[in-house]
Amino acid sequence: MFTGFTDETVDFMWGIRFNNERTWFEAHKDIYLTKFYQPMKELGDEIYDFLQGERPDYGLIRKVTRIYRDARRLHGRGPYKDHLWFSVEQPSEQWTAHPTFWFELAPEGWTYGMGYYLPKPLTMAKLRARIDRDPGTMEALTRKLTRQTEFILETEDYKRPRSAAPSKLLEPWYQMKSFSICHQEKLTEELFSRAIAERLKEGYGFLLPYYDYFVTLEGDPDPRDGQ
Repeated sequence: MFTGFTDETVDFMWGIRFNNERTWFEAHKDIYLTKFYQPMKELGDEIYDFLQGERPDYGLIRKVTRIYRDARRLHGRGPYKDHLWFSVEQPSEQWTAHPTFWFELAPEGWTYGMGYYLPKPLTMAKLRARIDRDPGTMEALTRKLTRQTEFILETEDYKRPRSAAPSKLLEPWYQMKSFSICHQEKLTEELFSRAIAERLKEGYGFLLPYYDYFVTLEGDPDPRDGQ
């Protein structure tokens, strides 16, 4: 059961950032496993159980990242990450095909939320087509998002919008090629107790209607077929 991260978790993250080589890591591997990876896994398991209980028909899975960087993509960096994250998502051969819930812990702070990482252009085209067919549903979701203070919408936008939005409120969804609805914060006391698990559950509960909306996009018709 997740009981919280510890000062040793934070010390390890800073330690591997400034001593990113095998000798240091091997000397501190037990701390990594017991104070960083294991509590991250326990927190991920608890959040998975919560989301799976809320949406049992989605076939969700939980993943915890490895600390080892891909040796083919080091680009002058050390072989280890100084941060870890877990995700809860639907299984897919192409992991960018579906929206994902995530939590990430780094030396400076933590973040969590839901979104797409590099979705296919067709997926975003389906999003725009769905909004065109039924702008009211997304307008309601967007208004709900703007009325709360836990999450913000972060986007990577096209240089030029792909089409005109039905209303000014919906314009951001027509400009984006990827997005996340996320919260970012510096290291806080709640990380060191069960309080962070309860906060994440409350936040993910808020995000579930957005996940419901986006997770079904792949089943929408190809908007190009109507051209």
